[in-house]
Amino acid sequence: MRGRHIRETMRRRASNLTGFAATGLLFLTAIAGAPASWATGAPHDHVVPALSPAAPVSVEIEPDRITITFGPLDLPTGHDGELAASLPPHVFQVPRDTFLTGFHASLSKTDGTPLPRHYLHHLLLIDPNKESPACPGEVYFLAGAGLEMSDARFPEGYGVEIKAADRLMAVVAFYHGAPATTGVVARFTLYLASAGAGLTPLQVYHMGINVGCYRQLDRRAPGETDEGLPLPQGLSVVTAPVTFRMDGCVKYAYPHGHDHLVLFTLENRTSGRTLLRTAPHTTKDGTLIGFPPSQVYSSARGFSVSKDEAYEMTMISHRPLHDRIPRYGMANYILYLTAGPCAEPEPDQANRTAAPTHTPSRHTDP
Repeated sequence: MRGRHIRETMRRRASNLTGFAATGLLFLTAIAGAPASWATGAPHDHVVPALSPAAPVSVEIEPDRITITFGPLDLPTGHDGELAASLPPHVFQVPRDTFLTGFHASLSKTDGTPLPRHYLHHLLLIDPNKESPACPGEVYFLAGAGLEMSDARFPEGYGVEIKAADRLMAVVAFYHGAPATTGVVARFTLYLASAGAGLTPLQVYHMGINVGCYRQLDRRAPGETDEGLPLPQGLSVVTAPVTFRMDGCVKYAYPHGHDHLVLFTLENRTSGRTLLRTAPHTTKDGTLIGFPPSQVYSSARGFSVSKDEAYEMTMISHRPLHDRIPRYGMANYILYLTAGPCAEPEPDQANRTAAPTHTPSRHTDP
C-alpha cells in the first residue's frame, strides 16, 4: 500500500490534542499486524466504503485491567486507509501511573457468542507521544493483537510503564471482506499492575519478516504490500536480514501471522543461535487458529539481543495448490525487553560457538 503512513498521521493528529476527552483517530503494521496494514492504496478486489464514526466506543477502567469495547456495530464497516482503522481511534488516559502486564483481544456478538476471528484485522494500543525504539521518528506501539487472539501475560515482575499524563490511542480494524453481520463487539482487555508494585520496565520492539517501518518501505521485496508478502502456491521459504537498534534482554515475544503460515523463526547469525521458533495451530487447509502457549516465548531470564550482531528471520508457508485466491504471508513478533544484555542469559545462550560465515538475503524458494 502506498501513501502516508498511519504512524505519521497519528503523530500529527496527536500533536493537536488539547484535552483528556479528545477522540478521533493502528495499525497495523506489520503487526499487528499484526500484525496488518500500515498505509494506504493497496489493491482490493472489493469496494471499500468510507470510514464512519457512528459506532460507540467505551473504556472501562478497573484497578487490575482496562477494557476497551468497540461496538456494537455492523459489518462490513467503513475504512480509513490512511489510518488503517475501521472506526475513528479512541483517545483516553489512565487515572494514575500504572504498568501494562499483558493483553487479550476478543470478538463476539452482543449476546457473547464468539465470531470467527478472521473478521478482525487488528486491535492496537498506541502512545503517539513517544518514539518507537524499532522505527525512529514513528509512534510507539504498546500492544497489538490480530486474528490469533492469544492471551498475553508478561513474566511476573515485568511490565510496560504507562503514565497518567500519557494520551493513549486504541484502534480497531476489521477485514473488508467480512460478511454482513449485525451486533458485533470487539474488546481489547489490558492487564495492569500498580506503579508501586516494583515492576521492572519493559520496552516494546517490533520485529518482522515484513518491512514494518514507514521510512523503510522502499526496501520492500518485489510484490510486498501492507498485507504481507505474496504467497506462491505450494511451499515457500522466505528469509530476511533484521537488525536491532538497541541492546536488550527479551522477556516475552508475542507472535503474529497470517493464514498458511507453517513456521517462523528469529536467529542470531553471529552466534549461531535460534532465538525464537514459532509454529501456529491451523486447520487442515492452513487457516490460522492461533498460537498455543507452548509456542509463545515467556521467560524472566530472557535472551540477549545486540545492535552489533547480525540477525535473520525466516517464514515458511504452504498455500494449497488448488487455492486460486491471492494470499499474503506475514510473520512478526512484538518483543518485550529490558534495556541492556541479560544479567544471566539462558543456558543455551552461553558458550555458543560462532555460526559459519553467512550473508542474509531476502529470497523465496518455490
